Amino acid sequence: MKAISYARYGGPEVLEYGEVPDPRVGPDSVLVRVRAAAVNPVDWKCRDGHLDAILQPVFPVVPGWDVSGVVVRPGASVTEFTVGDEVIGYVREDFLSRGTFAEYVAAPVRTLARKPRNLSFEEAAGLPLTG
Repeated sequence: MKAISYARYGGPEVLEYGEVPDPRVGPDSVLVRVRAAAVNPVDWKCRDGHLDAILQPVFPVVPGWDVSGVVVRPGASVTEFTVGDEVIGYVREDFLSRGTFAEYVAAPVRTLARKPRNLSFEEAAGLPLTG
């Protein structure tokens, strides 16, 4: 799948757009087709290495934690969401690796909520961290 990623710490020049491995969907996760992802100050701080002491990177890192999109595949144990559900999420892990600046993200159901119907995908993606 296509994604923005970086293979080392640095400024904006380390960002690359290209192919990365498809995310794997665990039993308690869903595969979300990303429609929008928010950019937050923490994203450049992670990319620059400022949070290295608390968030271990697994390079290449796909940045981004906020997402809005559509469920395309629920995991085997998921009952909360079905194919076609519109969702938003704060999909942060305890390490840096699989972010939301990609075509798809595997998101644990505990990180997701239904997208408010009165918001666009772009508006909804701005809610999770800052909202």
